[in-house]
Amino acid sequence: MNHLHNLAERIKKHSTYIHKPACFILLFIAASSTVSAQQKDVTFTSSDKKVEQAFKWAKDMALQYRGYPADPSGPWYEGALPTRNAFCMRDISHQCIGGEILGMSRENFNMFNLFVSNISASKDWCSYWEINKWGKPAPEDYRNDNEFWYNLPANFDVLYASWRLYLWTGDRRYINDATFDKFQQKTVNEYVDKWVLAPDSLLNRPLLPNKTKSFNPKDAFSTCRGLPSYSEGIPNLKVGIDLVSALYRAMLTYADILELRGQKDQAAIYTKKAEAYRQHLENDWWDPQNSVYNALYGNDGKFAKDPAETFLLWFDALKDTTRLNKTAAHVATINVNIENTSYYPSLLYKYGRWADAKKYLLFVSDPSTPRREYPEVSYGVIQGVVLGLMGITPDARVRTISTIFRTNEAGTAEIKSLPIMQTSIDINHLSHSRSILTNSGKKAFKWKAMFYGNYAKALVNNRLQAIKRETDNQGNNISYLIVNAEPGSTMDISMKK
Repeated sequence: MNHLHNLAERIKKHSTYIHKPACFILLFIAASSTVSAQQKDVTFTSSDKKVEQAFKWAKDMALQYRGYPADPSGPWYEGALPTRNAFCMRDISHQCIGGEILGMSRENFNMFNLFVSNISASKDWCSYWEINKWGKPAPEDYRNDNEFWYNLPANFDVLYASWRLYLWTGDRRYINDATFDKFQQKTVNEYVDKWVLAPDSLLNRPLLPNKTKSFNPKDAFSTCRGLPSYSEGIPNLKVGIDLVSALYRAMLTYADILELRGQKDQAAIYTKKAEAYRQHLENDWWDPQNSVYNALYGNDGKFAKDPAETFLLWFDALKDTTRLNKTAAHVATINVNIENTSYYPSLLYKYGRWADAKKYLLFVSDPSTPRREYPEVSYGVIQGVVLGLMGITPDARVRTISTIFRTNEAGTAEIKSLPIMQTSIDINHLSHSRSILTNSGKKAFKWKAMFYGNYAKALVNNRLQAIKRETDNQGNNISYLIVNAEPGSTMDISMKK
């Protein structure tokens, strides 16, 4: 019934859908019913009813943005201003794991395939920033290959998102398909060269590296053809720290892809390139007087602060524990736009700011919060609960799913029917020291059950088992064990002092 409700809501919301023939609507309902019968909807319950309600709102809202599979674009969901009926490279890169959680694998692969398919030399190896449900570059952002809007972090964000989708799903098309392979190669090579993005060029690059013959300084499609940040409307901006962070993560991600293919020598080259970007970031962008990173660098040779700092966390670009913790604490104080704030729940849970993460999760889902209907918000809440609070992290390379309960509060939290790594799981965190996992799907995996603190032993279904220990990137001690999760099996793990 949820699918029928979502269909009704979309018909009400978008007048362009009202005149669809009845036969099309019936076909859509039938297709949706088939999908529903094959896969149960993910659910979340918790002793914290506010968080439970936030998840329910986010799930209902996110599913309302699901497009029709028979639209000319193919399967899609909205990741842009809703009135555009479109999906944007930045937004979908940030929403995609939420899409997987909600069962929209077809939509994700189709949209990412469109993004990577549409890079071209005539656009200086950019793609289309936004594509609409008609399968066309959104006219709000594109006029022709010489005149269009584009934020340069986008290619690197899509590359990183494709990798995360592979880790979540195990779908090797995201890393091995010829179209994705071409996009990866062009992004870390020709795209970097064309836009003058080598580590030693970032502070000296031209303000507008690729002016076309039709360049018009009064036309945004000329001056915004290659914005060096996701922060927009800033005159004379040469580079943003989000772009630097994205470059670092893209090089490291490409190295991971090459390593998985067995190309170790090539992987080492891109690992070295990633480290050069990280060294540049640490040496040139840190403000020691204020103990924060600068976020923008202008054509006047001056640094400035900006919410783009958030992407240091998004792209996991920091290794220095002290600077990382200070950055997470500072980011938690910044609330300037709903897009940036929508990333906070998952990021702040991940980086140890659990109380702040919950605060923002409830804030962005609150009915009084302006623009909470922006698509990134609901997907951000979904990811905040599943990736953040529940601490669910898959790695398809080694068929392992890790979990850890991130909260300082007493209580319980449970996810059921979560699609992940081509199977389905239920995970119930009963306390800080006890979790139960059921493999409700058809493929086996390894469960890395993690718990904060130093424990002496563990009981797995009441049988004693040895544990291991590690430290996370905030310096917290973690006790863990790895067990096999066969299809249909349930494991109850309790940690003991």
